[in-house]
Amino acid sequence: MGMKNRRTKSDSTVILLPKCPTGIQGLDEITGGGLPRGRPTLVCGSAGCGKTLLGTEFLVRGVVEFDEPGVLMAFEETETELKANVASLGFDLAGLVRRKKIVVDYVHIERSEVQESGEYDLEGLFVRLGHAIDSIGAKRVVLDTLEVLFASLPNEGILRSELRRLFRWLKDKGVTAVITAERGKEQLTRHGLEEYVSDCVILLDHRVNDQIATRHLRVVKYRGALHGTNEFPFLIGDEGISVLPITSLGLNHKVSVERIATGIPRLDVMLGGRGFFRGSSILLTGTAGTGKTIISANFAQAAALRGERVLFFSFEESPNQIIRNMHSIGLRLEPLVKSGLLRFHSARPSLCGLEMHLATMFKEIATFKPDVVIVDPITSLMDLGTASEGKGMVTRLIDYLKAGQVTSLFTSLTQGGHALQQSEGGMSSLMDSWLLLQDFEGNGERNRVLYVLKARGMAHSNQIREFLISDNGIDLVDAYIGPNGVLTGSARVAQEDLEKAAALASQQEAARRKRELEHKRAALERQISGLRSEHEASAEELRQIDQQVGTKTRLLTTERAASGRLRQADAKVPILTLHKARNGRGH
Repeated sequence: MGMKNRRTKSDSTVILLPKCPTGIQGLDEITGGGLPRGRPTLVCGSAGCGKTLLGTEFLVRGVVEFDEPGVLMAFEETETELKANVASLGFDLAGLVRRKKIVVDYVHIERSEVQESGEYDLEGLFVRLGHAIDSIGAKRVVLDTLEVLFASLPNEGILRSELRRLFRWLKDKGVTAVITAERGKEQLTRHGLEEYVSDCVILLDHRVNDQIATRHLRVVKYRGALHGTNEFPFLIGDEGISVLPITSLGLNHKVSVERIATGIPRLDVMLGGRGFFRGSSILLTGTAGTGKTIISANFAQAAALRGERVLFFSFEESPNQIIRNMHSIGLRLEPLVKSGLLRFHSARPSLCGLEMHLATMFKEIATFKPDVVIVDPITSLMDLGTASEGKGMVTRLIDYLKAGQVTSLFTSLTQGGHALQQSEGGMSSLMDSWLLLQDFEGNGERNRVLYVLKARGMAHSNQIREFLISDNGIDLVDAYIGPNGVLTGSARVAQEDLEKAAALASQQEAARRKRELEHKRAALERQISGLRSEHEASAEELRQIDQQVGTKTRLLTTERAASGRLRQADAKVPILTLHKARNGRGH
């Protein structure tokens, strides 16, 4: 029986709550598809946080994107005021009203005209709202704001009853409603009742920290559906409301195996000879004056010369200042700007809040469609919020860039010290590669060195390189590492001169010894030549002696033969035989 129950439960179909997409960028992602369809949603917050705008945009996008007409019933602002307010955001509310896609109804309630009789109800409102809904077949309704409607009802019992009637009536009409309300001091709303009868509650917050204003959104309640419970920054731009994150934060980006050059040949060598992966995120850390902007400019130039589009965000220098400064190292960025391959966007960090900067960057990226994005320095933006807000901003920006296979280079200004790497640990963990520029001070000099701290997915050098900046550009040279540590600058040059002098002395000593050896070999060869001559003379003398002996022997033989003929001896008998015969007779 238990197995049967489990099988029946697993085979049952999960019924999902119908959603009504808002069309507001980022809000549908947070709510898992939109607001609960056919149910009321409460949007509460303090003055100026964007409640009315959210409701209006909900209606406008419902018509434009989903062909769902709507009704806006306002209790504070007139129809003329509402049309003018949203026109600056690009919403043609007046045109939609003329086309009978949206009905705007301003209801003026005067407190003195309301008499509390114990029988007060909202029948007149229901009739008026019902007529507006039926006149255009509205699917969406916005009531703005609730406090004005119930401001004349001090009796909590009546207030509770009428609130429940209002929310029940909206549900019975089958419309998706957004109801705005002012935030209370110790509760979400002033009355503290609306959040209990609403199926969805969204809290808007407008804060000012260190003279920087930021807006945040949180889904406090959502009956029957999962939703993001975190606080998300949002902003009001020229295209309405956008809730961050704009993109999904899932780790499912596409990756590339293509490598792109950095514009610095020796740095490419340190990265396996081919540079960074396309679409990767790169962090360049260093103290002031170490050359972060110079490396960024070289990276930008290399990409532009390959025909790629580069977007350079600068938060410390103007474009003209960067272009002028790069002249000192032989970089000419003006032609790249004129060709449209390089675009600068400069702004002071204190110009606006963190989320506005991020939205502006998203808009620039979406408009320019770059292949490479440079942010110099990212720490200027991170200082606008807390550490968690800064890391969240970088995470969203990297996620957005990686989704489009855009290679990104972020420079980070640090204060130096031994805790340098630890201080950058939070942001560096988001990066695929991390380069560190550092100062080396000694012998009355300050020199620059570069490390590759990490480069995911590629072989890279673990050696230190001295970073040189000259009129001809930049270069990375091997730093001298000896018994006394790392030598840079003039100390390295002096050490190299000493090594060159020692090498020259060794060469000279080797040449001297070689000459001595040549002299000894020549003397030995002369001695051998003399002995050989003496030997040849002795051999010649011996040959002459042999010749003389042979000559004498032939003469003696000839003389004996002649003497024998004179004695008429037997010529056929050899002289030697006769000699032996005489000797025999003697015995």
